[in-house]
Amino acid sequence: MTHTEPAFAKLNLTLDILGKREDGYHNMRMVMQSIDLHDVVTVSTRETPGLTLTTDLPFLPRGDGNIAGKAAARFFQATGQCAPGLAIDIRKKIPVCAGMAGGSSDGAAVLRTLRRLCAPDMPQKELEEIGALVGSDVPYCVRGGTVLAEGRGEILTDLPPLPPCFLVVCKPACSVSTPELFGLVRSKRLRCHPYTAALLSALEQGDLEAAAHRFYNVFEDVLPARYSQVFELKGALLERGAMAASMTGSGPSVFGLFRDEEPARQAAEALAGSCQEVFLCRPVAREDVSSSFSF
Repeated sequence: MTHTEPAFAKLNLTLDILGKREDGYHNMRMVMQSIDLHDVVTVSTRETPGLTLTTDLPFLPRGDGNIAGKAAARFFQATGQCAPGLAIDIRKKIPVCAGMAGGSSDGAAVLRTLRRLCAPDMPQKELEEIGALVGSDVPYCVRGGTVLAEGRGEILTDLPPLPPCFLVVCKPACSVSTPELFGLVRSKRLRCHPYTAALLSALEQGDLEAAAHRFYNVFEDVLPARYSQVFELKGALLERGAMAASMTGSGPSVFGLFRDEEPARQAAEALAGSCQEVFLCRPVAREDVSSSFSF
């Protein structure tokens, strides 16, 4: 049997770091949003035992060295089922090392697929708990939509959806080291924090403008000067009419929010030559993440 599942990218509407945990991780508070930019993950069962994993990017790891392969292994360990022969193929559209949870989303797509194929009665919470064993962003990527994520990212609270809008996502050519940024957070006092409660209130009211005014990522406060293109792209998006612009995750991708499609399209076209990749996207609702699949 063959099953194809979209693996949706995520954006951080907010990202806050509350402090270091005893287990070495950080307590986070983030409002996450799925967007329609997605990889395509195909899982096939076969008679030959073992796992094979292929992608269209030759530098990505294979087998359980890839988060998608790790997700498959964790699923069968958690369920106690004997793993069938599996072939996983990933066609990448989400940029790599972009702060958009591309690898985590691929792992989440594998988990959703295996639940449908092997454990259709498994509760959503149990699947997300398996995801937490794979990676911090995976539980959110399993669920998708508009969500408040806390703890390491595994404590999820569903939020009202982001009102209809358009998002221009820009990926610079540089890559940012996530451990380096967390190290800087430890050594430098954060000057600003997102007003998460105000964002939640704006979402509750369906007020896109009020929500946009509350986007913020604390990693921007510690971003080394060599990543100046992040701030240049933010400025360029705002100059072209974005209601808000922010970095997502640990970067370096930046997104701008637009109410209408035409100015968003014009901004995307104008910025295409100034960064590695530009995408014109829309938000994806939680129910669309859980229902978007085909056999």
